[in-house]
Amino acid sequence: MWLPALLGPWAVLLALSAGRCRGLSFHLPPLSRKCLKEELHRDVMVTGDYEVSEAPAPGIRTDLKVTDSAGHLLYSREEAKKGKFAFTTEDYEIYEICFQSHGQPGNFRLSDQLITLNVKHGVEAMNYENVAKAEKLKPLEIDLRRLEDLSESIVKDFAFMKKREEEMRDTNESTSARVFYFSIFSMLCLVSLASWQVFYLRRFFKAKKLIE
Repeated sequence: MWLPALLGPWAVLLALSAGRCRGLSFHLPPLSRKCLKEELHRDVMVTGDYEVSEAPAPGIRTDLKVTDSAGHLLYSREEAKKGKFAFTTEDYEIYEICFQSHGQPGNFRLSDQLITLNVKHGVEAMNYENVAKAEKLKPLEIDLRRLEDLSESIVKDFAFMKKREEEMRDTNESTSARVFYFSIFSMLCLVSLASWQVFYLRRFFKAKKLIE
């Protein structure tokens, strides 16, 4: 699910539902930035088309950048107005789509720009019409291919979730073991300190002849 990223004084109020493709529209104030983030698996095709309304004044432009969590630039367009982008993920990480407004607004009160964004990934991003033309498939065969790809995608998602669950379980077990040994070490330190205090005070009181 594409999630809004709070990278400025504004945030995107809508997001795409997981596993669904929906159009997303939001307003971008002048000299502001809005981003969408999503965690994606490896080797996932992502496509998107966007449209930006006219600039509210001369000198105002809106740039579009698509990057991964390492800062690698996957797509960039200055003065983005209308277009499409596509890329395939190379690893499991967080991918980000950002729109940023630049320019000199002066002393005038400017209106926001309307941005429409439509993002697809996985099976939804594949163009089965081109596949049918290339492989000369019948409509029923195309539907079967789509179902096969969807089933494979679901299986991969479950396998990934199982792997993450195993990793989280191993992490929890490792953390619990460390906390247990640290607790034992802390108790031993406290017992040693208490014993030392008792012997020290006993020797001190004997030296002052307060006790026998």
